[in-house]
Formats: sequence, C-alpha cells, structure tokens
Amino acid sequence: MSEKSILIMKKIILIDGNAVIHRAFHALPPFKTSKGELVNAVYGFSSILLNLLNYNTPDYIAVSFDMKGPTFRHKEYKEYKATRKKAPDELYGQIPRIRSVVEAFEIPIYEIEGFEADDVLGTLAKQIEQEEDDLKTYIFTGDMDTLQLVTEKTFVLSPARGIKEPIVYDVQKVLGKYGLKPSQVPDMKGLQGDSSDNIKGVAGVGAKTTKTLLQKYGNLENIYDHLDEITGRVHENLKNNKENAFFSRRLATIVTDVPIKLNLEECRTHEYDKEKILTLFGELGFKALMSRLSKFNNHSQEKKIEENETQQSLF
Repeated sequence: MSEKSILIMKKIILIDGNAVIHRAFHALPPFKTSKGELVNAVYGFSSILLNLLNYNTPDYIAVSFDMKGPTFRHKEYKEYKATRKKAPDELYGQIPRIRSVVEAFEIPIYEIEGFEADDVLGTLAKQIEQEEDDLKTYIFTGDMDTLQLVTEKTFVLSPARGIKEPIVYDVQKVLGKYGLKPSQVPDMKGLQGDSSDNIKGVAGVGAKTTKTLLQKYGNLENIYDHLDEITGRVHENLKNNKENAFFSRRLATIVTDVPIKLNLEECRTHEYDKEKILTLFGELGFKALMSRLSKFNNHSQEKKIEENETQQSLF
C-alpha cells in the first residue's frame, strides 16, 4: 500500500456566495426585521451556512462573491448574460448584511475584480489539487457550469428542491447527467450554447447532436479535424459556425489561473465567537437560527440537526 493511499482525507467547502444568495432570496417569502429591514436572503444564506457546517463538518471553509463591474467575458462579448433578468434591488440590498454574517463566523472571502466567483473557486480548487494531497474540495453552488471543475478530488455540492442533503456531483454523476466527462462541459457549451448566459454556440446543433459528437470525437479540435467525416446539415452548421463554437467554449470555460492565492490556514474551521454571532442574529430577529446556534458545535461529527420545513426546503 502506497503512502498516499493511506492518507486520511480532509475536506474544504468553497461556497459560491452569489448562487446561494439568489437561491435564498427566491426560496423564502420577503420578511423584515422590527426596524423594517428586508432580510429573507440573509436568513436563507445563514441557514444554509449552518447546515453546511453541521452536516458536512468541513475542516476548512471559504466563500467567494461576484464583484461589481464587468468581467473579462463582458469585455470580450458585450451580450454575455444580457438576456438575464436583473435581480431586484431588494436582493442586492441584502448583500452587505450577508457579508457581515460571513465575517462574524470569521470565514475568509475570496474575490477579485474582472472575474466571476466561478473563476475564483476554480482557481482555488486547482491550487488545492496541486498542493494538498490529503484534501478534497467541495464547491457548494447551484450553478451547473461548475461541473466542469469536477475531478477525483474536486466535487460539486448542489442543493436540490425538496431534498435535505445536497447532491454530490463526482465524475460518475456528471457522466450520468450529460453522458460526457466534466472536462467536456465547456466543449458541450461551445456546441449547443447556453441560453442562460446568452452564449450562442453552433446554430442548429442541439444537446443530442452535441453529445453524439463529443462522445465520438472528444473535443472541438478533434471534431473540426474530422469535419469531412460529418455529413449533411450538421456538417454545414459546424463549418459555418466554427468561430462561434470556439469563442462560445472560451466564454463557458471557468478560468483556473486567477491571480489570487489560497491561504489554507485562514480557512480552517474553529470555534467561532458565539456571542458575536448571537448578537448579530438577535439584531436581525433570527430567533430560530439563534436556537440552532446555541446547539452548534463546529467539531461535532453529528450529520443531522433538527430543522423546520422552511430550512429543509432551502437545502
């Protein structure tokens, strides 16, 4: 047995902050503090955070948020995500409070201008794979773009409606979902596009054709190297949209070399300042979360805690 095979694997959870905020905001009805401050997204985010710490008992944890301003994708393609409905001001107005919750738990925040949270998370995950033999990475997000990051040591935790525990996407789970390897997800979007991000792809090439092509040829380069083998309308569509295919793949590819460096030690979970968090939750009127926090023990190995139906539906 090799030395590496007997390593006890630890785990880090990397939270896609914006994805969690959007989920929380839309999952819960609007409600306010006694002073009239809207806090449904703050509550939902805080509840999910407590669930992650209690269910998964991570050894390390960090959060990434999208920053204001255009990313390199917007600069290269002005129509990137242009078809998305802008989130209401009521959501954005809660982000400072959500950041204060993260800070109260003393969880580090990683973010950088010009890049999306996905890029930061991808970069951190890659650094962990390269530098930490005994650490598995779990990215918590509802954004399926991150499935391209899945490897033998990096997983995606995706909350599912009506299911208490998040779905764990490993390599086999991604294969089951798309019939493709995680590394082929950008090629998939290069061909079929992604309407949610307003990525065009190849006109006339849908999910079924994309799957068939990638299962046979592996990636865009190999498809175009063997274009003469592909006949009919698909051949013409590919031929006429080659530039779109490669550009769309670039837009859909999560960058893993963002100029940011993980400080693993600052991500280590620890006994938090409970009084500080209780004070903040009290100010926000989160009595149910205060009760859960009173039972909270970061080093507990218990995987389940009592939750009401609203909390279960968030996770």
